Amino acid sequence: MRKPDPLPDATPDDRRAAAPIKGRGTATRLAHRFEARTRERDLAGWEPVQMPPAREKAGAAREHSGSAMVADESFDAPPVSPHTTCRPEPCRTILSRNDSPDIPFTWAINPYRGCEHGCIYCYARPTHSYLNLSPGLDFETQLTAKANAAEALRRELARPGYRPSPIQIGSATDAYQPVEREWRLTRQVLEVLDGCCHPYTIVTKSSGVERDLDLLVRAAARNQVYVMVSVTSLDPALSGRLEPRAAAPWRRLETVRRLASAGVPVGVNVAPIIPFLNEPEIEQIIEAAARAGARSIHYTVVRLPWEVNPLFQGWLADHVPDKAERIMARIRELHGGRDYEADFGRRMKGKGLWADLIRQRVHKAAVRHGAAGAPPLLDATAFRPPSPEPAAGGQACLFD
Repeated sequence: MRKPDPLPDATPDDRRAAAPIKGRGTATRLAHRFEARTRERDLAGWEPVQMPPAREKAGAAREHSGSAMVADESFDAPPVSPHTTCRPEPCRTILSRNDSPDIPFTWAINPYRGCEHGCIYCYARPTHSYLNLSPGLDFETQLTAKANAAEALRRELARPGYRPSPIQIGSATDAYQPVEREWRLTRQVLEVLDGCCHPYTIVTKSSGVERDLDLLVRAAARNQVYVMVSVTSLDPALSGRLEPRAAAPWRRLETVRRLASAGVPVGVNVAPIIPFLNEPEIEQIIEAAARAGARSIHYTVVRLPWEVNPLFQGWLADHVPDKAERIMARIRELHGGRDYEADFGRRMKGKGLWADLIRQRVHKAAVRHGAAGAPPLLDATAFRPPSPEPAAGGQACLFD
């Protein structure tokens, strides 16, 4: 398949007309980059259709790019209150190999495709394009669960040529998003890793990780786990708009506190840093994280690959129109004059004066509050390959 041409730098006008939906990161089903055909409504001089009062109140019609566009459910508008669906998807493999030099892990597991948290800035949104679904609203509402994740993992770990190294849980979508309460796939994956003494790391912005504290404590005793909790903002109003179905900021800090109190190594990921939005909070977030028990601090700057760019700019126009141009101007400074620069070594932290200033602020705040420690080096020497089939009743690690 021919690699698609890169999307040009986007403006808010690239999005389809749709009013914001409470509890969702975006209301639009933005066309993805692999679609062969796209549709656009042309009123051809006619006046906009008058919508019933209930739908008008719901924001079904809005002016867009200087011309009136009707958000029609048969055309491009989502329902007023879209429900989340999650369908099973069997997988042949569950381990994803990482070859990127600026990512510190080789293997990753993502039990779900899509993420109900609805973070508007999520770099994983474009992955829904491979399912022929929109990186917009579909990414947050049409999820798939890798229902046989534990079985697939057991087979892969049992292969003769497998060499263990820490596995990142939730590298693309949050492994503890709300559907995990029903599907429990992450729990099953951790049970497999626990049974064969395999090291792993977790990154999440959900308090649901506390459910698996029993497994985390056991892994911590073997020096085989590290958890990173993402805290984007301490402002619940801002967090509720940026990441509408993730845990509240205070609840995430409480999760850090509970993990640390139980002896589980935990750090805080201040990510993504968005200029003039959550960037003024860098020092406050790090101070709160350190008080909660975080050992180390990580950060990335916002990055806008592929379809994330128009979605994010649309969000800015909806929620912070007075800051939108200023925010995008600074993002371009961080990414070499473009909306996004994908070069390894630059995409995560940016470059230039402002990137250096952010790096210094993070480092100095972490040192000042005693959270400048390095992530632990996890032990892979105790790994014992599992049997391809689960043992009756499960089997605990021999070295517990």
